[in-house]
Amino acid sequence: MLTCQRHLFDIPSDISYLNCAYMSPLPIGSSQAGQKAVATKLNPWSIQPKDFFEPSEKARGLFAQLIDAHNDDIAIIPSVSYGISLAAKNIPVKKGQKILVLADQFPSNLYPWQQKAKETQAEVLTIAASGQNPHWTEEILAAIDDDTALVACGHCRWTDGAIVDLKRVSEACQKVGAALVIDGTQSVGVVPFNVKEIKPDFLVTGCYKWLLGPYSFGFVYVDPKWHHGQPLEENWITRAGSEDFSKLTQYTDQYQIGARRYDMGERSNFALTPIVNHSLEQILDWQISHSVAYITTLTDKISQEAEKLGLPTLPAPLRAPHLLGLTFQDNVPFDLPARLAVERVFVSLRGRSIRVAPHVYNNSNDIDRFINVLKSAL
Repeated sequence: MLTCQRHLFDIPSDISYLNCAYMSPLPIGSSQAGQKAVATKLNPWSIQPKDFFEPSEKARGLFAQLIDAHNDDIAIIPSVSYGISLAAKNIPVKKGQKILVLADQFPSNLYPWQQKAKETQAEVLTIAASGQNPHWTEEILAAIDDDTALVACGHCRWTDGAIVDLKRVSEACQKVGAALVIDGTQSVGVVPFNVKEIKPDFLVTGCYKWLLGPYSFGFVYVDPKWHHGQPLEENWITRAGSEDFSKLTQYTDQYQIGARRYDMGERSNFALTPIVNHSLEQILDWQISHSVAYITTLTDKISQEAEKLGLPTLPAPLRAPHLLGLTFQDNVPFDLPARLAVERVFVSLRGRSIRVAPHVYNNSNDIDRFINVLKSAL
């Protein structure tokens, strides 16, 4: 059983930071790696050609290990919108077909599909779920039919942590020949995810939340059947033989193997890549199963105490283990997050819910402080 890992973070004891779904803190070691990396630009003559390749290949491999993929299946991207746009460019959609998304889905996993629908005369169908404890998986499954081109969703909803059974959704997609595109930003790194089990066409994630990394860095898993598609941009480093700087003007139509053709320009990112690598190594060292087991003890306690305050959460089978929304019958007092912040308790407001997202740096004292401050603020 993993214990609280607060000692690896620079979080004062009087801070209850329960907002990883907004932005994670960097581990101290990751911050140190980043500071060292930035300092190398003081002496650019120390940067060698191998430095354009080896750190980013390490990042690719660490992320692949996290989701049980192969290094060749991973591309390095700057944002979720980039990765979703990459999927939209390569997945064929025919006139009259349907692209399924969830109600209140994060915009980066919606706008590219709206544009794709305009270009192909397809339809974006928004799936809604009703009731106090909506069953999102069942609603998705009911909407999938022979006219479905693809399903685009997350592993859990970013607003309240409602979980989607991606294995069942994937099986339904395969039966009708539909693609599955997953935004894993709110789950990958903290909830177990295995591409061999889920079999997504594309899995996209940013690093600045549950991967404990920096902003403007992310990954996309690309199923091998899409390895020969069209990149969003044409850059030198994704071309075959780019390791040899003396031959860069011997232009070629051939790409680096696998999903590397989809890498963003300047993917080497000397400042950010070492931060990403240290954080991924830390997550792998903890082991996802141990991390999520620890976090579940915190979210279960939050759920139990919130119920006593008349703020219900989704029951455990219907919500993710690391992220939950405390739902108000009416609108949440608009100034509630600010009032909590004054007491050094940090959460987010999403719709009619307070979104609470603890991580392994939190402990029972953080939960007690949050509940006590919340109680006095209501």
